[in-house]
Amino acid sequence: SRRSKPKQFLDVLGTGKSFIRTTFERFANIIPLENIFVATNTAYRDMVLEEIPEIAPSQVLCEPVGRNTAPCVAYAAMHIRSLNPAATMVVSPSDHLILNEHHFCEVIQQCLDFIDEKPDTLLTIGLEPTRPETGYGYIQSNMASQYNIDGIVAYQVKTFTEKPDKELAQVFIDSGEFLWNSGIFIWSADAICSALEEYLPEVYLPFKEGYKYYYTSEEQFFIDNLYAGCPSISIDYGVMEKATNVIVFQVSFGWTDLGT
Repeated sequence: SRRSKPKQFLDVLGTGKSFIRTTFERFANIIPLENIFVATNTAYRDMVLEEIPEIAPSQVLCEPVGRNTAPCVAYAAMHIRSLNPAATMVVSPSDHLILNEHHFCEVIQQCLDFIDEKPDTLLTIGLEPTRPETGYGYIQSNMASQYNIDGIVAYQVKTFTEKPDKELAQVFIDSGEFLWNSGIFIWSADAICSALEEYLPEVYLPFKEGYKYYYTSEEQFFIDNLYAGCPSISIDYGVMEKATNVIVFQVSFGWTDLGT
């Protein structure tokens, strides 16, 4: 994996498909092709279109520089909301290995149904940990606030913790309250925009001010200029750790984040 060709474009497992290709095919089972957007660095635009020829160039949202996940989510949410104000979004990394794809699709559909019923919720997916992994983030569940949704257990979220040392990770495992943070989120475009406006206005407001440019020939020029002064901050740290309406689905579908 190199800057010129990062891991999402590699066939690490020798399956004949890159990670971004398998991610696309996974979601194409449940989401119309025209509703799939890829947010990436401008340098990778052509690679994305080569890997996913089914999508149009307008479905690739290009960031001129990396500014972590909060600006990326803000851009995608504003872009999608300008097309459909009532949209529900699934946010997913493109470099994860998921072994049980059928169950994964079932979970995503249940999450979408849940957001239809509770559109003000910020929903995330937590994986049952199998070892004290120091390379993952962790989500602490509020065990006293439990939901059962079509057989899937969900909890109100208490805390997020990024990449603990091994001793702390073991404490997390032993407590039975912590899940691995998958980095997969499901929410309405309205709900995440409201959360960004409340907790990260310095990120959200510049994207909002350019609302008239989305889906016009001036969008990319606007984005290129905006990103130069955009703070670099993750959606987990900037929003999810602060919001009080976060719920985590506890699932297990054979997940690995191949970060190392």
